[in-house]
Amino acid sequence: MKQSFQLKLGQSLAMTPQLQQAIKLLQLSTLELQQEIQQALESNPMLEMMEEGEAPDDDLPRISEEDLVRLHQTSNEVTDFSEPEQRSESVDDWQEGHIPDELPVDSQWDDVYQAGASNTSGQGGDDDYSFDSRNASAETLQDHLQWQLNLTPMTDRDRIIAMSVIDAIAPSGFLDSSIEDIYQGLAAQWEAMEVASDLDADALELDEVMAVLHRVQQFDPPGVAAHDLRECLLIQLNQLHEDTPWLLDAKLVVSEYLDLLAAHDYKLLMRKSDIRENTLKKVIELIQSLNPQPGSHIEAEKTEYVVPDVYVSKKRSRWVVELNPDIAPRLRINADYAALVRRADTSADNTFLRDHLQEARWFLKSLESRNETLMKVATAIVEHQRGFLDYGEEAMKPLVLANIAETVGMHESTISRVTNQKYMHTPQGVFELKYFFSSHVGTASGGECSSTAVRTMIKKLITEESARKPLSDSAIADLLDQQGINVARRTVAKYRESLNIPPSNERKRLS
Repeated sequence: MKQSFQLKLGQSLAMTPQLQQAIKLLQLSTLELQQEIQQALESNPMLEMMEEGEAPDDDLPRISEEDLVRLHQTSNEVTDFSEPEQRSESVDDWQEGHIPDELPVDSQWDDVYQAGASNTSGQGGDDDYSFDSRNASAETLQDHLQWQLNLTPMTDRDRIIAMSVIDAIAPSGFLDSSIEDIYQGLAAQWEAMEVASDLDADALELDEVMAVLHRVQQFDPPGVAAHDLRECLLIQLNQLHEDTPWLLDAKLVVSEYLDLLAAHDYKLLMRKSDIRENTLKKVIELIQSLNPQPGSHIEAEKTEYVVPDVYVSKKRSRWVVELNPDIAPRLRINADYAALVRRADTSADNTFLRDHLQEARWFLKSLESRNETLMKVATAIVEHQRGFLDYGEEAMKPLVLANIAETVGMHESTISRVTNQKYMHTPQGVFELKYFFSSHVGTASGGECSSTAVRTMIKKLITEESARKPLSDSAIADLLDQQGINVARRTVAKYRESLNIPPSNERKRLS
């Protein structure tokens, strides 16, 4: 085949750097957006942060319920990333506020200028704020036990054994290894290391390890260093005062009939233990007051705070959607540097300033586009879920990404980016935008009901059930069917498990 050159016209979609930047900012969370803005401030001299109390050029968008209906007529919108028109900015457009050259003698610096670094996280100043206390690493269970070991009078030989026992304790408070494994590891260490030359040269005995283990089990938190749940509960019961009511019965149930108690087989438990029902209720209350995982409160997870991106409030019987003004610092273009670009020369300095000015404009436009898109999506969600805002989860309507994409005239992938790690503050609480999207189940009238509403109904039915005769999944499905909601038993079981609710045999209680 003879090779030849041909010209062919065609159209293709190109991802310009500006479009890539807009998409990137759109899918960032609040924390990631603050980091991106901080990086832009450090790399681009044309960008600067507006001071607190300074009036912004444009107020943040606000959409009321009157504007909700208009979204249905919104046509497909494409963000305009065309090159902005070149125009000469006057120095007055970029002029900053007047700063006094001299201050009165009796004035203080803090009276004119705000002290401290700029706050980009939206959190107000707090006199009790401590950077070290908020960012210090949390104390582990091993640290807590090691601190008590250092305060306990003990021989060097026993201290080495205690350290091995502490190292074998899991974050839950239970031993990861059996006492035999700990003993064998120490015995091998006794022979291989030179520790025997400094300590007692006698061979290590299993009884020594057991004795040190019992001492460690008296440390705080109660129940630590136990092999299993039964031993953990018995350690805690043994540390209670001997005059504690129903203590002996509780020790009997834990040591002999813990399996029956876990299976909620109260009839067989009362018959074997010879404990009456009224007494058994008190015994169970005493056992439930114990901690099944002693190490859980030592290594508590660090609390993560969520900053909402949008606020929804009812004003004059209308739902109003507003952007959170504290999610990102307000930016503008530096007036002094922008004034230097007015020169028409082609020097390297002028090219540097002109390029960064263009990047700053694109960055500010991408931020504005992000806010507008977030407002459109949040407003459309509020329009669909008014019932949830008024009456709660039971009034939640089924909603998918395609519904919002059709309403605002955008692609589903864009809606997915907007709703990811974005939060809405409502009178019902703070929710991620993805929370308002749920599948549906059919109703007897041929309509649809949100799966979130069905979960709420299931939770309500279980809350109101009899403690002696909990509702089975089939019974819950029948009750929902009576309300006109067609849900299979397996669907009820799936929703119940998603709510972390145990099955009916494990929910049985003595009333």
